Amino acid sequence: MSDILSSRPLNTPEARRAGAVLTIDLDALKTNWRTCAAQTADLVETAAVVKAAAYGMGVDRAALALQDAGCKTFFVATIDEGIQLRAALGAGPAIHIFNGLMDGAERDFTHHDLVPVLNSLAEVDAWRAFCTGVGEPLACDLHIDTGMSRLGLPSDEMQKVIDNPDHLTHLKLDAILSHLTASEVTDHPTNAEQLAAFHDVLLHMPPAKASFANSSAIFLGPEYHFDMTRPGVALYGVNPSPDKPNPMVQVVRLQAKILQVRTIDTPQTVGYGATHTAQGLERIATVAMGYADGYSRSLSNAGVAFIGDHKAPVVGRVSMDLITLDVSTVPEDLCRVGMLVDMIGPNNPVDDVAKRAGTIGYEILTSLGSRFHRVYVNEET
Repeated sequence: MSDILSSRPLNTPEARRAGAVLTIDLDALKTNWRTCAAQTADLVETAAVVKAAAYGMGVDRAALALQDAGCKTFFVATIDEGIQLRAALGAGPAIHIFNGLMDGAERDFTHHDLVPVLNSLAEVDAWRAFCTGVGEPLACDLHIDTGMSRLGLPSDEMQKVIDNPDHLTHLKLDAILSHLTASEVTDHPTNAEQLAAFHDVLLHMPPAKASFANSSAIFLGPEYHFDMTRPGVALYGVNPSPDKPNPMVQVVRLQAKILQVRTIDTPQTVGYGATHTAQGLERIATVAMGYADGYSRSLSNAGVAFIGDHKAPVVGRVSMDLITLDVSTVPEDLCRVGMLVDMIGPNNPVDDVAKRAGTIGYEILTSLGSRFHRVYVNEET
């Protein structure tokens, strides 16, 4: 996280009114995309997954920053996400839709220049019928299930395509995709099993780009890279290889304002459910954030915040709009009403917050709420 985040002005009316500030460093986002790209050979394309509002960053600004870094291909989950992204990026970049066709929505893909990822034989046949009807082959991707048992053509449907290649006539096959189940675990046996299964399918497919590697698989080695990689969560600072030091830089900093500081003593309790009782004298700071903002209730009596380099544990339950922190060891001049507390920050990165919450960085980022005042730094103008 760049130094600009600690010195940026927060004296706008919007910032003064806000209970919490989410700062997004677009240079850090670009750096992470370039880090992913640097893992691959020159002929391997590095795309970007920007679904779920670019993992909570805001898709318009995030995608424009990634485009500025050199990204030409983007993936989102839904058609509506694709339509929004096309409006932000304009003509040119390729936009692929992971969730595939929706009944009757074929013309939305052509109208907005979107590429459907076909996830079943029924979708393949529906897109082929649509292409036949309009009189030209239209771009699509083919998703092969190599072990996720989620979306993608399972082995029996894939065999039907292999046995009858006519299923793929009148299609403009842009990419053949699959998705790893446990790529973040370097030595997980399913990685090699899925890689072999993907190779077997490609032997029977017409020419198209092959794409297999998500964020974590990029760091498994060149055999997983094929023609195009699809980094997602790593772009936003989450460690793609949890058993190793994080090669990514932090993109977000989340700060909440102190609303009140009070001193309490035994036997007073803090928060709903009386789950914390003060042990001797304690100073408690109440900050303007809660589970309505995406700060998980599972962090009750488990999370930590930082005021500078001083740790402030979450005590009591996280409520809808408020969190209470034990600031007994924080110097009083650093802990006054209106000051900002790092809930996610240099001393408390996304992965650490996720571990304390019993979840993953994906959920922390995509849960970041709409009430935050968002500040974008290092944005091209």
